[in-house]
Amino acid sequence: MIPLRGRAEIVDRLELAAASQALLVDAPPELEEVLREAAPPGLALQTVGARSIRTVKDTFDLILLWHESRVGSRALFEAAVKRLEPGGRLWVVTAMRKVQGLRTPAVHRLELADLEKAFAKPGLKKDREARLSAWHVAYRFVYST
Repeated sequence: MIPLRGRAEIVDRLELAAASQALLVDAPPELEEVLREAAPPGLALQTVGARSIRTVKDTFDLILLWHESRVGSRALFEAAVKRLEPGGRLWVVTAMRKVQGLRTPAVHRLELADLEKAFAKPGLKKDREARLSAWHVAYRFVYST
């Protein structure tokens, strides 16, 4: 169980109300429940596991990836960028480095520098971040203009 911050705060920070189609990749059940309950009418919210992202054929204006480990991250990021609409928002949630007790050892955790490097080539840049729990932070990437 992940101790998420306030539900309204998470929904507001992720700007769920501004999305028309959202994709959640490997999101924990607690977060998925929060987003489903707060989803505005008409929002198409789809969930998929990281290994199944290639089966998704649609594009989305909001993608949230929950990925802590560097292992397999490059292919996952490339697949997510292909499914992001121009002008869309890509949120990547990762565990903070100094936190203990998580499944992924600190030495294998993704860091902001890894994300910035991965998304620089397709033209995405980080423009904000949001804490989702005591252990997790989300970074938002958008196409640079």
